[in-house]
Parts: sequence; structure tokens; C-alpha cells
Amino acid sequence: MSRLVFPIRPQKAGMVKQFDKVMKHLTDERTTYIDYYEDEDAAGAYTVPVIKYKLFDGFDDIYYGFSTREGGVSGEHLYSLNLSFSRGDAEDNVRTNHERFARAVGYTTDTLVFSDQIHENKIRCVTLEDAGKGYSRKSDIRETDGLVTNERGVTLMTFYADCVPNFFYDPVRKVAGLAHSGWRGTVKKIGTEMVRKMQEVYGSIPEDIVCAIGPSICRTCYEVSEDVIIEFKKMYNNYELDKLITDKGNGKYLLDLQLACKYNLLAAGIKQENIAMPDICTCCNGDYLYSHRASNGKRGNLAAVIGIR
Repeated sequence: MSRLVFPIRPQKAGMVKQFDKVMKHLTDERTTYIDYYEDEDAAGAYTVPVIKYKLFDGFDDIYYGFSTREGGVSGEHLYSLNLSFSRGDAEDNVRTNHERFARAVGYTTDTLVFSDQIHENKIRCVTLEDAGKGYSRKSDIRETDGLVTNERGVTLMTFYADCVPNFFYDPVRKVAGLAHSGWRGTVKKIGTEMVRKMQEVYGSIPEDIVCAIGPSICRTCYEVSEDVIIEFKKMYNNYELDKLITDKGNGKYLLDLQLACKYNLLAAGIKQENIAMPDICTCCNGDYLYSHRASNGKRGNLAAVIGIR
């Protein structure tokens, strides 16, 4: 096995993708980078790109990453690294994809613990006893959009196709967390709830926690109706609302979910300099990342993952 920079191995006949060149980035100041992992298995040679954050580079005691569509064996609209068992994919394909992504990030699939996302703000503390739930054995984790642990050998995984991943790490008390934040979870402040849980259960201090807001739908792509905006107006102040919302007229608005997640973290006491914002939109990059909106629902699932070495 080896690490690559360019180019990545073609996954379709006649196609060579150089992600850092072809993906659309939201800002000139790049907060993310892409780590390329090359290997081979029974299905052949492959390359898995993993999106990572510069802010997390100093922490050798964690492994983490965010997937792309590339490097797997799934076909048609699920092409190629679909990580969901619930999108109509063949189970063998999904398991091959998981094995490949696990090797790329640096964990084994028997350590995985899956969320059970319903767009709420419930957080579950998980331990080694939960390892395998959702992947290799039946899970009792229900209606849970956030996972957190302080145990080594537990790999947390949450799933995405436009919603906002929130990564958390407390390097002082060695606590890692993931929160799936759609608009409902965002307005219910799941990021704030995660910080509260880390304080309450593990003794974390907000000023110590480092966070990254993952690839997700950007403000320009995320049009919502007035009923969504009404809920946000209940939870954010006028200054924040002015930054979050653009009125397009006719009851349509553009909403910045990524920034709303940042406001939730700041309200929880996270330092501004300890929050990495995303520079990649899933919808703008629907050819390379699964996007519910860009595909009109015909898509697989991306995944965010984090664990303590």
C-alpha cells in the first residue's frame, strides 16, 4: 500500500480524476485537504480519497475522515463508494466499500458503531461494548444523531448526503464525537448538546474542544421555505439571522446551515480558532460527493468517521 498525491487511479474507463483540481471549493483559503490511499483487494486495485482537516493534523492520537464517491465497487447512481445499507445497494458491495474506507482511514470494521439518524439532537455515549452495532451486529442505538466516546478501539460513524457533519475532539480528556446536523438538528442545536454531553459525562472544558464542520450543502445551494425560516427565527438572534438567511422572495430563502452550526458551537463555548469551517459543498460537487438535492434523491451515502487510537 502507498500514499498518493496525484493522480488518483481511474475508477471508470477513460476517467482520471484529480480531486484537488476538479472539485469546486467555496473559499480560496483551503481548510481541508485530500489524502489518497492506494491498495488492492479481491475486486482489484483501487484508490480511496479521504477528506481531512488541517486543524486536526496535530492530533496523532485520533483517526478521522470524510468519504467521497470514489474508490468503491457500487454501480449506477450509487457509484462508487456508497457506505449505506439502506439505499438499495447489494450488501457485498457495501461491505467491500467499508473495508476499503476503513483501510484508508486506519481502523477495522469490527470497531464501527453506527448512528440511527432521524434529524433530532439525541447524543449516545458509546463504549467497546457497542463495537459492531449497525455494521456487524444488530444495534440498539435508536433515534440517535450524535455519538461520543472516550474509549480506544471504538470507531464512530455518521452518514451524509448534504446534511452537516460536526466533528469533535477534546485532546485533554481524550473524547471524540460526531453529530449529524440537518436543518432540524441544527435548529435544535445538536452541536451545543454534544458539547454539553462532553462536559457532563467526561468532564470536558469547551475551550479545550476542537471542532470541524464537514462537507455539506452550502448557502447558495440550500433553498428552503418559510416554515423552516420561522423555526430558525425562534432560535437565533437578529445579528445571526442576518448572516444566515437571504430572502429570495415568493416565500423562498437561502439558508447557511454550515454557519448556523458554527454559531451553535460558539454558543457552547468553543473558541473561534478551534472551529474549522468546510470549503467543500456536497451539492456543488454532486459528481464527486453524494448530494440528495443534486441527485433528486438518487444517491448513496457518504460517511464521517472518528476514533481514538
